[in-house]
Amino acid sequence: MSICVIGHTNPDTDSVAAAISYANFLKAQGQDAIACMQTDAASLNPESKTLLARFGLAAPEMMKDAEGKQVALVDHSDIIQAPANIMKAELVAVVDHHKIGDVTTNNPIFFYAQPVGCTCTVLNEMYKTAGIAIPKNIAGIMLAAILSDTVNFKSPTCTPADKAACAELAKVAEVSDMNELFMEMLKAKSSVDGIPAKDLLFRDYKDFDMKGSKVGVGQLELATLDQVAAIRGDLMKEMEKVKADGRHSVLLMLTDVVKEGTDLVVLSDDPSLIEKAFNAKLSNNAMWIPGMMSRKKQTIPNLQKAFGC
Repeated sequence: MSICVIGHTNPDTDSVAAAISYANFLKAQGQDAIACMQTDAASLNPESKTLLARFGLAAPEMMKDAEGKQVALVDHSDIIQAPANIMKAELVAVVDHHKIGDVTTNNPIFFYAQPVGCTCTVLNEMYKTAGIAIPKNIAGIMLAAILSDTVNFKSPTCTPADKAACAELAKVAEVSDMNELFMEMLKAKSSVDGIPAKDLLFRDYKDFDMKGSKVGVGQLELATLDQVAAIRGDLMKEMEKVKADGRHSVLLMLTDVVKEGTDLVVLSDDPSLIEKAFNAKLSNNAMWIPGMMSRKKQTIPNLQKAFGC
């Protein structure tokens, strides 16, 4: 039976790159593995599509139901972000850089997590430790994933290990200008013209369990907030629909990569709780938070504290 290596729902570039690189790692060790994702290739975000094309890689296979399969999770370990029926699968491994989630197993498994900015940084370390050479094209998308997750090293999640991994991977991938690569990625990632508001909301979206309350947090990384000025109303309407589907709160991080801050759009059953979480006041369902770049390190921990998790 093949091991299905899969990232979280609404896969970002790290989730895609980690699935590809860990599947290759397992194959190099003589195991049968397939890179998978929880969407079809056509629905991938523009950044990931651009990078797969640039480095000549096929998109992972779509896999939404894990029942009866052998599964390795990358870039997450939360049931709510895993494929359907994950607890009816045989979970064999987790490789991640987030907090430890709520998946459980009946037997010991391989579990490798590090407090770094990107799962591909963890995987780069695994390749080195095992003495396995990384193919040029896979090194390229791993490099891009780290640049994406750390916002070109500007995110507070970025560590020296991430920078060191990028330097190593850039040599293998023969990428001479990482900034040029990042700007190509940002151009694709921040593209909003002609894209439905629903697709933008779910471009990089995750649900979280906050002590029994379901909270959704999406993020759009933009070159300027002006890019979404004309469609804010449409984004709010889509947020209202998502919230009505049993969520306590839905937040959308409109992150200005140049100004290094986030316009946080909020719909909540308890707006004062969200204000308390970020020590800021909402105005027209939004608040500007300077320096906020990371959902993982700056948004979710504040929410968890406010919800008493």
